[in-house]
Amino acid sequence: MRGRAVLAAVFRFQSVFGLVLVFAAAIVFSPHRDGELVFLGSGNLFNVVRAISEIGIIAVGMTLVILVGGIDLSVGSVMGLASVGVALLLTSGGWGLVPGVLTILALGFGFGLLQGIASARFRIQSFIVTLAGMQIARGIARMWSGGEGVSITYGDGPGQAPVPFSLLGERTFGGVVPIPALFFVVVAALAVLVLRASAFSRHVYAIGGNEKAAVLSGVPVTRVKVLVFGLCGLLAALAGIVHAGQYNFGGPNDGAGYELNAIAAVVIGGTSLSGGRGSVSGTVAGALLVGVLDNILQLNDIDSNVQLIVVGVVIVLAAGLQRLRPATA
Repeated sequence: MRGRAVLAAVFRFQSVFGLVLVFAAAIVFSPHRDGELVFLGSGNLFNVVRAISEIGIIAVGMTLVILVGGIDLSVGSVMGLASVGVALLLTSGGWGLVPGVLTILALGFGFGLLQGIASARFRIQSFIVTLAGMQIARGIARMWSGGEGVSITYGDGPGQAPVPFSLLGERTFGGVVPIPALFFVVVAALAVLVLRASAFSRHVYAIGGNEKAAVLSGVPVTRVKVLVFGLCGLLAALAGIVHAGQYNFGGPNDGAGYELNAIAAVVIGGTSLSGGRGSVSGTVAGALLVGVLDNILQLNDIDSNVQLIVVGVVIVLAAGLQRLRPATA
């Protein structure tokens, strides 16, 4: 009995255990500089947190979609569209910071809603809908920008973005937390609260667990699924805005491949790809695990192709653990 409890705890917190193991391995294999471990340097840890912030924000939205039994392959393209859109609106468009940002967030939310309607209302598989959405969003981004990236400069003159937007760049909160990471923390905390104490949370888990039973129980399945896709699009747009602010640049090809990294963080975090089981806190740990793994491989000058292979192996191991996981764990 005690063994089963231990096993259940291992499965429940697999991402946390995995993160601890990877973090310990990163310390062991960290190169040294001036007698110090490079990995544990404040500048390096600062960069790890900054690097995962955009993927983390997207992964929170992806967690919601996967919990209802869907998938969203368009998030990377929506992120690229948002980065281009906010860069153009704030520079050549001459828009103010608040209306420009709110418009791009509304764009992402609306794009997600349309995909949700196509998937939930017209019962087209989310894989197909969002695969098409991925192409459409990328195409719109390239048409909008003329296929060129948009550089962002700051000031009060024509073609310059409002200075407060530059806070997303090199600034930190309290001298410690990068501003982009602060966005990730706030988004994740709100999602955790919503998924722990709301009727919406019960509906999300009920739909992912057994959609037919959820319908018979009176759950507004279509409405909830459409809203979930809308929120995923909204967070992808937010990640695009953060991206543009971090790099002072919006590119139509930005975000390519981010959908796979987001799915990786969700799967490593223990959320079931069949829906109905998982958590945002697990996704946060999964995003950190991927970030630390990438960082230590880079610090050791491991070939980027090998890095892809290593991350892929970790994803397979995480998915394999899910298949071994007892239904009650």
